[in-house]
Amino acid sequence: MNEIKRVVALGFFDGVHLGHQALMKKTVVRAAETGARPAVISFDAHPDTFVRGEEVPLLGSVADRKGLISRIGGIDDIIMLHFDQRFMQMPWEAFLRSVKDDLGAVYLVMGRDFSCGWRGEGTSDKIAAWCEKNGLGCDIVEEVILDGIVVSSTYIRKLVAAGDMERAARYLGHPHTLTDTVGYGYKIGRSIGAPTINTRIPEGVLEPRHGVYATRVWLAEGPKAAVTNIGVRPTFGNYSHVTVESNILDFEGRLYGSQVRLEFLKFLREETRFPTPEALGEQIQRDIRETRNYFARIEDSAL
Repeated sequence: MNEIKRVVALGFFDGVHLGHQALMKKTVVRAAETGARPAVISFDAHPDTFVRGEEVPLLGSVADRKGLISRIGGIDDIIMLHFDQRFMQMPWEAFLRSVKDDLGAVYLVMGRDFSCGWRGEGTSDKIAAWCEKNGLGCDIVEEVILDGIVVSSTYIRKLVAAGDMERAARYLGHPHTLTDTVGYGYKIGRSIGAPTINTRIPEGVLEPRHGVYATRVWLAEGPKAAVTNIGVRPTFGNYSHVTVESNILDFEGRLYGSQVRLEFLKFLREETRFPTPEALGEQIQRDIRETRNYFARIEDSAL
């Protein structure tokens, strides 16, 4: 038996959108009422990868998910379980028994569409009945609907893939986020007067629409406005791998090896092949001006 008592939110939490936030809010409330610790159980791999045999490109890495759950949900006890073939075939009652006995769960919180166990047989209604029988509290949180659309990771993935970051942020409840460690690039940006930091899209994470974005980059000292390009740098040749290059405005310094968080705010334009590096440099200066104007507008609207 686990001596720590937990109120546990169950789900995958990809993107940590408004629906997930409703679960976390309920979890924190129940934890305060019961004197237990609020916690989230999630999985390192999307269940559909094994259940349906199809790779699901995620909105964020495990690190992004943990960061969002902590920052937005106020929950730091995040239990990331390894999802594999064996786990998929586990009977749903066995999974719940493990959550109760091994993790000290006294209360479970889940969405209406949550299921667990072999073939998803452990539906939310079955879980609620099991909790009542076994002395656990249980809340089933109804789906969140915005503009007549159910808030879901599936819908938000379509928005991000299309580059519609402003609408994606409405359903996420925060900007789309990518976190990575700054690596070395080809120093092309520096050669045309727009030095960049180079990050990657983590493996298994959805590629946003290729193009240029107004972004916010979170550094150790706080947030900075930036212009970010996602793509294959067509002006400089036929590169096959996708790069994420961010020109941080009004910043000088070395960030190699530092972890940064990018927040994608607005799509500015398609990635384009320019006739010369100089033409690209001129366009980047226009992108910078547009980004400054964008940040001026959102700052004015916040007053």
